[in-house]
Amino acid sequence: MSENCDLNCSSCGENCGERKQDQTDFSEKPHELSRIGKVIAVVSGKGGVGKSLVTSMLAVKMKKEGFNTAILDADITGPSIPRAFGLNQKAFGNEFGMLPVKSKIGIDIMSINLLLENETDPVVWRGPLIAGTVKQFWKDVVWNDIDFMFIDMPPGTGDVSLTVFQSIAVDGIIIVTSPQELVSMIVSKSVRMAELMNIPIIGIVENMSYVKCPGCEEEIKLFGDSKTQEAADRHDLKVLARIPVDPGISRSCDSGLIEQYESDSLNGLTELLIKMEDEI
Repeated sequence: MSENCDLNCSSCGENCGERKQDQTDFSEKPHELSRIGKVIAVVSGKGGVGKSLVTSMLAVKMKKEGFNTAILDADITGPSIPRAFGLNQKAFGNEFGMLPVKSKIGIDIMSINLLLENETDPVVWRGPLIAGTVKQFWKDVVWNDIDFMFIDMPPGTGDVSLTVFQSIAVDGIIIVTSPQELVSMIVSKSVRMAELMNIPIIGIVENMSYVKCPGCEEEIKLFGDSKTQEAADRHDLKVLARIPVDPGISRSCDSGLIEQYESDSLNGLTELLIKMEDEI
């Protein structure tokens, strides 16, 4: 114990023997009619690296493997999940609670854009209101018979991330990054957040890894040699998937047909998630 200790452990970063653990429990139970298996959060230390894409592709892949999947879109100020799935209908509720919207192949989805009158309406809200909305998506929505729920997290490590990890029983985190030099910063921020919240990291997905030459199939590294493996080794993590730059992905997302896009990029990660389910 420091000689200057004021016994206020909540404001102290020291890890001494007399430290009193904060017993405050912020966890929220899901709706009483919900049945949710594994909850996987898809995160990144910055925006624009493809979290929503990875979330969408994983939900589709696992659905096609025979699992009931769902997406909770926690990116309240930048929701893109409904557009990728071509959802135009609005979410509605009944006497039991709010009901998610089902995609064409049956993925349950809840996003703020499924509640707004126009998808282009900006969400100009302060942090507590945004965080409260995410909690409502968890506890007021009836998530019926879900094997895997994927949470599309907002970029960074702010209010919403803290709310999700304190309120929702997250089973694991998938970190999404890109090949550039700043990957080390992206991964380190996400790893540190996971450690603070005591949530296991499943691994890393690298997006925009390469582009295939349409003539010779050679893999061209647009951003030079990837730094992702170095960052993964530094934190003792595995790079579970590398997604190429593919115009087909953009076309599928822009036209709301992500469920029709076929790729084997996430096969290894899919197998790992199936193994997690088998171990329950």
